Amino acid sequence: MLEILYQDEYIIAINKPSGLLVHKSFYARDAKVYAIQELRNQIGGRHVYPIHRLDRKTSGVLLFALDAAVLKIMNDRFATREVEKKYLAILRGWSPEELTIDYDLTNDDGIIQNAITYFHRLQSTEIELEFNNQPTSRYCLVEAIPETGRMHQLRKHFKHIFHPILGSRPHGCNKQNKLWLENFELKGMMLHAHQLIFNHPITNEQLILNAKINEEFSRVGTILKLDLNKYEIAMTEAVANTNEDLAIPYSYKKQILSTYE
Repeated sequence: MLEILYQDEYIIAINKPSGLLVHKSFYARDAKVYAIQELRNQIGGRHVYPIHRLDRKTSGVLLFALDAAVLKIMNDRFATREVEKKYLAILRGWSPEELTIDYDLTNDDGIIQNAITYFHRLQSTEIELEFNNQPTSRYCLVEAIPETGRMHQLRKHFKHIFHPILGSRPHGCNKQNKLWLENFELKGMMLHAHQLIFNHPITNEQLILNAKINEEFSRVGTILKLDLNKYEIAMTEAVANTNEDLAIPYSYKKQILSTYE
């Protein structure tokens, strides 16, 4: 059963498990199960329309429309950047405390697209895990907010600044992934869409949808001695105790951050 985070007569949101495709894909023709069909079966056969996408290995908030008219409204809001998506990621190394990555990406058709990601570091850690002739390895937990929505944007952007997402394939560190597979049997990717902020397509009421991290993300956090529970509690309390818009205007973020060329 999929975890339903929000549902009314217009939209429905789930906490997508890692490893589940949103829909059929040319790149994963071996898959037999998809979020669309599973959700449709779970809610009695009603058709659902995915408003946005998450990679197969990415878990977290995934939003669907329940009719074509609502789908168009929400597609327009995503296109005009009126929806804020927040991700948690575990990166190799200690990243800058905060940064805007403005780095163009090339899609599968060879078209160059502008891509912008803001992130800030939440926690840093160092564990006794030998790597590259060093006795320890460093990692960090970040919150990332992509302004654009390009394919594999976060994976590619973090690799670009030499702090790849742990478990990311192919846009990661193969040596680190092998190290974690051999030592901790890690097969997943440490990227989770933990929050979605947007106005309801019909009522215009602001919605803040939160998705808890999955068991594997939590297990890796324990290995790295990251306080994921403390962060989630703080985030939940912040949502509960304010009526203000929690989305930070991107124009403000860009004033305080630099860019990797």
